[in-house]
Amino acid sequence: MGPACRLKIPAMARSCQDSPASVSSDIILVVDDDAAVRGALKFALELEGYQVRTYGDPEALLADTLPERACLVVDYRMPGLDGLSMIGRLRERLVDLPVILIVSEALNPGLRLQAGRMGVQDVLEKPLSDGMLLDSIRHAFRSTQA
Repeated sequence: MGPACRLKIPAMARSCQDSPASVSSDIILVVDDDAAVRGALKFALELEGYQVRTYGDPEALLADTLPERACLVVDYRMPGLDGLSMIGRLRERLVDLPVILIVSEALNPGLRLQAGRMGVQDVLEKPLSDGMLLDSIRHAFRSTQA
């Protein structure tokens, strides 16, 4: 079973019978090297009313002009630059957007500690349970409101 299948993303999306999500000015920046995961996250988050930008690797995000208000959803393990290294580069540039780090294996305490020191809002383990990512995103945006 591929990583996209383990995300259980459709469970967090609204059903066709639900009222449509209101359009939000909140932007989610998804960084994941797996195209299927990026596509599933984009689809589900857009159904929730978020604007979503996706990036296939950390370098693409680092080269982009980032919005002032956004939440990063970042895969930890990617070829080349890993998720925490990318976050470190953003912090060096004084980019202080909230970050949700996604890991695909059991999280070791050292990684969680390092992520916390870098200001990572939340660390979630795949497979994501129903609503877990949405709850983390909502909390991230609430915590950054003035």
